[in-house]
Amino acid sequence: METIDGDEFTWKRPMELFEENEMVKICAPMVRYSKLPFRMLVRKYGCDLAFTPMIIANSFVESLKARDIEFTTCREDRPLIVQFAAHNDIDFGNAAEIVAPYSDGVDLNCGCPQRWAMADGYGACLIHKPNLVQDIVRQARNRVPRSDFTVSVKIRIHEDIRETVEYCKKMEAAGVSFLSVHGRTKDQRNQPVNLEAVRLIQENVGVPVVANGDIKSMEDVDHIRTVTGAKGAMCARGILANPAMFVGYDNTPLECIKDWIHIAMEYGTPFSAFHHHVMYMCERIMSKSERRIFNSLPSTAAVLDYLSDNYDIKVDNG
Repeated sequence: METIDGDEFTWKRPMELFEENEMVKICAPMVRYSKLPFRMLVRKYGCDLAFTPMIIANSFVESLKARDIEFTTCREDRPLIVQFAAHNDIDFGNAAEIVAPYSDGVDLNCGCPQRWAMADGYGACLIHKPNLVQDIVRQARNRVPRSDFTVSVKIRIHEDIRETVEYCKKMEAAGVSFLSVHGRTKDQRNQPVNLEAVRLIQENVGVPVVANGDIKSMEDVDHIRTVTGAKGAMCARGILANPAMFVGYDNTPLECIKDWIHIAMEYGTPFSAFHHHVMYMCERIMSKSERRIFNSLPSTAAVLDYLSDNYDIKVDNG
């Protein structure tokens, strides 16, 4: 348990969570979406650990402007893992050093299947470069030697799951704190998640394994824990659609939408991001015709008026 400057705010480091919780509930790294305001929202609704969106390590290291744009946090935004895309150990190590005072760990993205990422040597192409990834992990370990600072890797699986198991063993030997596994190959999009692969990985490594992919409810979380023995559940689309899923809601409660409005305004969230989040949250509770109208609203004021008129969500401007 950490305390900031002797103040009352306390939090648990990631490995404390894995030791104490049956299943650590995690907000995934999501480009554009898992930024500070959304992280603060899900923390109100049972999220134990949150990731930043993926940040390109070399531009982050080289550009102060990039750091200001890509990495925003606050005192209560803990525990926090900063995810980087990197294709060499120096960039990742430098980036880890920069964020270490403001976070609880760094994560290497070895799962992004986007063509641009793999063409530049980032993301899922790294599942075929275990020696390089070992060097990257070791560099971060050397650069930030704090025992409570985690270094983790997020991967997709290989066609041959035995290759994935061996890969994960090498990551463990290099010193990873935990592994996040999206149970699909880099070429799979909508196929069912391979929970058997997650189970085999957890059974063959001594570090916690986090399951990722198609987790949309606490029922899914419980099922994955039973089937795989994984120590954590990492949610992306499920938590976008329902930021309150970790406390058992099947759909986003209106109170959560109201909380989002207050948080988004407090942090000066741009309209596009503010609107898109509400679109996701309302997807399950609006009819198709309602969504068509709501998704076309042009301004924050129009969104607030719509929610007030149709859902009795009132915003106290005081």
